[in-house]
Parts: sequence; structure tokens; C-alpha cells
Amino acid sequence: MSQITIQNLSFTYVGDHTPVFEGLNLQLDTNWKLGLVGRNGRGKTTLLRLLAGELEGRGTVSLRRRCLRWPRQVENPARRTMDILLEGVPPEEEWRLSWELSKLGLEEEVLERPFSTLSGGEQTRALLAALFLDEGAYPMIDEPTNHLDGPGRALVADYLRGLDRGFLLVSHDRAFLDSCVDHILALNPTGPELVRGTFSSWFRDKEDRDRGEAAQNEKLKGEIRRLEQAAADRKQKADAVERAKVGISQSGIVKHGLRPYLGEKSRKGQQQRKNIERRADRAIQEKAGLLKDIERADTLKLTPLVYHSDRLLEGRELSITYPGMRGTPIRLTLRQGDRLCLDGGNGSGKTSLLRLILGEGVPHTGTLQRASGLVISYVPQKADHLRGEPAAWAEGQGLDLTKFLTLLRKLDFSRALFSRDMGEYSAGQQKKVLLAASLCRSAHLYVWDEPLNYIDLFSRMQLEELILQCQPTLLFVEHDRVFREKIATGIVELEGSSPAH
Repeated sequence: MSQITIQNLSFTYVGDHTPVFEGLNLQLDTNWKLGLVGRNGRGKTTLLRLLAGELEGRGTVSLRRRCLRWPRQVENPARRTMDILLEGVPPEEEWRLSWELSKLGLEEEVLERPFSTLSGGEQTRALLAALFLDEGAYPMIDEPTNHLDGPGRALVADYLRGLDRGFLLVSHDRAFLDSCVDHILALNPTGPELVRGTFSSWFRDKEDRDRGEAAQNEKLKGEIRRLEQAAADRKQKADAVERAKVGISQSGIVKHGLRPYLGEKSRKGQQQRKNIERRADRAIQEKAGLLKDIERADTLKLTPLVYHSDRLLEGRELSITYPGMRGTPIRLTLRQGDRLCLDGGNGSGKTSLLRLILGEGVPHTGTLQRASGLVISYVPQKADHLRGEPAAWAEGQGLDLTKFLTLLRKLDFSRALFSRDMGEYSAGQQKKVLLAASLCRSAHLYVWDEPLNYIDLFSRMQLEELILQCQPTLLFVEHDRVFREKIATGIVELEGSSPAH
């Protein structure tokens, strides 16, 4: 058993005023299959970079094993895959590469191909195989599912679950986490929470805890209102007594000890008022300690347009025909209110079909009929092109700025992010910009290409709630199994493969 001990660790990026970590204390066992979860921008990737020695913070990080962070940067992807994968691997461990590749569903022939010719899913699995060749290092895996289709995710989850060594895994895919981790480290608003179990068991406990805190919060709010009213009533009575005492003093009347009696009554009344106010203050302080770890997931809003007829899209014997692609022709009918998910392996043409529907010149056979005047709101797969401050970008896109910024705030953006260059955002924050832009637009049809890549768990749940409540017509590609099961009204299967393009 090996330990990673973090003591009083603090870190702030240059130019930022808000620390990512402040006084962080953790003790981790490297034998655990540890899932790391938290909202975008909470510091998950930063923690991995600190452990890997890529960043330096204040405090102490004690490691008995070298930490390797995945994915690593691939220099010159035109090189042979074998040469790339064996970089830094001890010579005595090189023989295991083919064995690890086979467990991840890759043939040995991929080793002789240029790395750039592998699909995104193949590259992900190949780099994971290489990660686990170094037995002396501690593997840290940062969001491996973003370029994997459903079968690829299941294959990688089986692979990780079958390992006889521990790892640290960052993922937002709930089913994937449940398949392969035995501990959860959650970066909550008030600090880390480390528990044994799966994501689902942790989340159930968190929901129970949140409900208990919310109920206690409501009880304390009621008690505070009652005490404040009681204090006000007591003050009113004490003031009335005080006025009577002053009136007697001014009249010069002293009868049967009335002035001393009223003085004592006024003193007791004021003391009772102060006692009630102290009790109210204690209740307010107790209430302030609640709800700090409840992840705020404000309700999102969407106003889809209603088209004048039911059918929006009709595809007959439709197939994408890039050179080398052999896809099975499909029939596609999209009616108003449908939420269709395009399903298929990496390279089956899902993104190309979406681009065809958007009106791009994608080579194809068969026919595609799109309703005249159809307004489409699109979320592309990649967001790494975003640059500049979000407000300037939104104005250039013709978006309602107030609505756009409000949506970002509801997606857990801090106000400080509004003045930063989007090129400095995390991948999840960049994707949220594209989602907020799409939600700003009233459209007949929403076309989303892997909208959940890099998006945190709580924002995924917000989007699920939004879609189920607002019922937009949606055509999407997404490999998050839980999201698909909750959202999709139908699945369109695409078969075939294509070269990278």
C-alpha cells in the first residue's frame, strides 16, 4: 500500500484572484480505484497537474510513487504508433504493449500505422494501454470517455475494473464511473469529500444529506421568523413600559411604589428582548452553516419555436459517401417533439450526417428533405476555437447578451470568468459557452453533437431537466448512457466506418 499525502496545499493561477485550492488536506491510497468528480472549474485537472509536478503550489505533497497524467501530449502524430506509445516505457515492460492493446480491443497492426491515422477512439485506447505499462507509476486519467462511443466506453470500463492496481479517474459519465471505481473524491463547494463506494452510492447519500439540510434550513427559517416577531413584540411592550415610567417621572407622581415597579418591569422586558434576539442570532448562525455543499442547479429556460407542420426532416436510403466509407443506408423521419439520438461506432458518419442536415455540402447518396424555413440551433462537437471575452463573442453571434450571461451563471459560471479570455477556460467551460448560445436561440430544431463532452455531472442533470420540461425537438449524438435513456424518444442506428476526415 502506498499513500499520497497532501497537507495545507494552496494554489492560484497567475493573474487570478480566486484560489483553486486553499489549505487542501487529503490522504489517498494508491490501491484505490478512485473517481474524482466536481463541477467544471472546481480544480480536478489542476489537482492532477499538481500531483504530476506540472504545477507548483504552496504546501506539502508527499508521494511514494511517480504520478503519470493521461492524456499526454503527442508530439508529431505522423510518427509510428509503436514509437509514440513506448516513449518513456522501461525496456523490460515493452513486451506487454501488445497484451494491453488486445484487452482494449486493438489489433497489433495499429502499432505500425501512423498515430494520426487512428480514430479518436483508437488513439484513446492506445494511449491508455501505454499508460499502464509502467508498474512503478501511479496512473491519473483525465476524462477518457470524451472520444469513445458506447461500446468503447464499456470496453475501457471493463479494462479498468479488471486491473489489479489503483488509479485516479476524472469522469462525468455516471454509468462509466459506477462500472470501474470503488472510491469517490468529490470536490464540493466547501472542500473535498472522500468516501468508499460508487458514484451512485455517493450521490444517493449526498441527495439524502441535501434534503436533510434543506429541511433543517426551512425549520430554522421558521424559528428565526418566530423569534424576530417575539423580539419585536417584547420590544414594543418594553418601550410602552419605559414610556409609562418616563411619564410618571415627569409628572412627579410617586404612588404606592409605582415608579420602581415600572422600572423593574422595563428592565426585565428589555432583558427578555435581548435574550430572544440572542437566540435568533444563534439560529441564524446555525442556518448559515447549512446548504454550503448543495450544488446549485438553477432551472434553465428554453423557448423553442413551433413549426406549422409536423414533419421536419425526412431521409430516405440516406448514406454518407466519403472515400472508403461503407455505410448502410438509413431512413430518418424527425417529427416535431421528437428527440432522436444518432447511434453508431466511431467513424460511422454521425457528425457528417448532422453537417448534412445543417446544409453543408457533405457527399451522400439517397435523399434528405428538410422543412422549408426551418430554424436550427447547433452545438458543435469541438469548442476549442473560442477566443476573447464571452460578452464580445456573444454580441458577434447576435445573441441576447443578458439572456446569454444569465444562462452561463446558471451553469455555474462565476462573474470573474466573464472578463477572462475563453481560450483560458477549461474544456467544460468552453462547451458550456456553446450550450448557452444554443439555448439562447429560439429554434424549431436543436442539433447537438456530443453536447456533454467535458460537462460536469450537475450541469448534465440541469440539461436533462430542461429538455424534459421544455420538450424541444432535438437531434443529437451522445454516448452518455444515462442521459440517452432519460432524454431520447428514439434511436437511429448508423453502421459502417470511414477514414478520418
